[in-house]
Amino acid sequence: MQRELDALNSQKTWSLVPLPAGHRPIGSKWVYRIKYNSNGTIKRYKARLVAKGFSQQEGLDHTETFALVAKLTIVRCLLDVAIVRHWPLYRMDVTNAFLYGDLKEEVYMTPPPGLCQQGEKLVC
Repeated sequence: MQRELDALNSQKTWSLVPLPAGHRPIGSKWVYRIKYNSNGTIKRYKARLVAKGFSQQEGLDHTETFALVAKLTIVRCLLDVAIVRHWPLYRMDVTNAFLYGDLKEEVYMTPPPGLCQQGEKLVC
């Protein structure tokens, strides 16, 4: 969990501020996952902080939803072209790719448990 928080902080994803009047914060929660090796042994434990975006209403909290996802057929076509043309292939793992986007709207999220001291009324 600390690695996830460090990534969010290093990208300056948020800052802790008082909630402005007229705004309502989105909740947050931790999602845990276990990654396994091919032989079934545990490779690592992953923790991801997610916003509870399902509580938002279109038109009120946001105007559009978009997630860029590559279709598998396109990836296969690109691999075929690379093989035929003898292009070198490289594998790259982009962690926290969503942190590199820019939001047009102001979004306020309740911080994860333990991030603020008890009694503080701050949002991310």
